[in-house]
Amino acid sequence: MGHHHHHHDHTTGNIKLAFFLNLGFTILEIVGGILTNSMAILSDALHDLGDSLSLGLAWFLQKFSKKGKNHNFSFGYKRFSLLAALINSIVLIVGSVFILTEAIPRLMDPEQPHAGGMIAFAVLGIIVNGAAAFRLRGGESMNQKVMSLHLLEDVLGWVAVLIVSIVMAFTDLPILDPIASIAITLYILYNVVLNLLKTMRLFLEGVPEDVDLDSVVNEMNELRHVESTHHTHLWSLDGEHHAFSTHIVVPSSASKEEVCTIKEQVKSIINTIHLDHITIEIEYEDEYCSMHEQDKGGFQHG
Repeated sequence: MGHHHHHHDHTTGNIKLAFFLNLGFTILEIVGGILTNSMAILSDALHDLGDSLSLGLAWFLQKFSKKGKNHNFSFGYKRFSLLAALINSIVLIVGSVFILTEAIPRLMDPEQPHAGGMIAFAVLGIIVNGAAAFRLRGGESMNQKVMSLHLLEDVLGWVAVLIVSIVMAFTDLPILDPIASIAITLYILYNVVLNLLKTMRLFLEGVPEDVDLDSVVNEMNELRHVESTHHTHLWSLDGEHHAFSTHIVVPSSASKEEVCTIKEQVKSIINTIHLDHITIEIEYEDEYCSMHEQDKGGFQHG
């Protein structure tokens, strides 16, 4: 357990470092975007501001989600990191729409940005975001995955700005600036919406994407001495920690040993899933279960 705890502190430290790197750089960028009159730099600044908010929230919630469970939150605080992912997505969507409303009119009436200043910022952007992305790579939580993806996108955004600014330094094509800005922003929007859908699925307690619940149920039903199963649920707390519960009906003659064996077999069926909570309710076939009545309409086998 100590190892796991250490890993989490390490995660929090990484997010914290990436947050301060990003925030400092974002402020610098907004100033730089205004000074160089570049929409592309401003759209990257917005992206970075979104990431700074995300990182700040992620850092706070990563610390918060480690708090133990209590009588108000019996599962602990892991779900709070989902809340961070949700808020961040919304912030980035709003920001992207704002940038588009600024960049699109410039297509009609392009203004010449300062190409030399843009080149300097782009190089700095690649270095800072690259360092932050490097610190967060290989994270397990949905939060950290979302973060390292954001930072990697930032690096790509700056590579785009670098190419555009080099071209503009040698040619008179000021329209490239708003084009780059719109391309970066649409790319951000596309990924944010995808992440938002994933987060919503977890929020609405969908079955984790990588698990086939039907096959788990079928395997349980094939076990010896299992008459049927019902009220089987699998949901995720935060994208990496899952919970599972099921009701298993056994013959009224089943012995204690048989019941214990069934429980072990069920655990071995689900042991590939990263489960933090497992509840197996054993019922004898002549026992009444109110849950069974509720399940009649839908997902039950037997």
